[in-house]
Amino acid sequence: MQELGSAVVLITGVMASGKSTVAQLLAERLSRSVHLRGDSFRRMIVSGGEEFTPQPSDEATAQLRLRYQASATIADLYAGAGWTVVAQDVVLGEHLDAYLNWVTTRPLYLVVLAPTPEAVAQREAGRRKHGYGGPWTVDILDQALRQNTPRRGLWLDTSHQTPDQTVDQILTGLTTAHVANPAHSTTDH
Repeated sequence: MQELGSAVVLITGVMASGKSTVAQLLAERLSRSVHLRGDSFRRMIVSGGEEFTPQPSDEATAQLRLRYQASATIADLYAGAGWTVVAQDVVLGEHLDAYLNWVTTRPLYLVVLAPTPEAVAQREAGRRKHGYGGPWTVDILDQALRQNTPRRGLWLDTSHQTPDQTVDQILTGLTTAHVANPAHSTTDH
């Protein structure tokens, strides 16, 4: 078992990039860990929820930001009690820096799963749940990832990796994944 102590690891990427599987496996390899699923905060809304779309309403954007703030707050709460938190969610574009700034725990690590669109489409076809359809396509979300998301942390093309291989790469790449100062981090990796 690996020991990271009180820390937060954010795993992000597009839908069907492997975030849930990789986050769970990573958490299982740590000695005292929590797997925090950001989407659970979206599912808590009973009525009045607005889906975030490629052209979101102001309300949908406000609800997404609230979800990210809730996730960051809970991550800090667990980390403050001595846990390593592996948080996972689709956090892309301008929202990534905001999320990283809401997390106050240090050390803070960022892992971006970035398989090719073809690999994502293949994974999506093999899943029980489906995230694409309606306004979201693999290409639209991949573009948001590659063109609009700041190059922070450890970016991994996991197209030809098993989830265990990805976790191995995360654990060996923690130095690159480390985000020292989110507000001022501009280093490309």
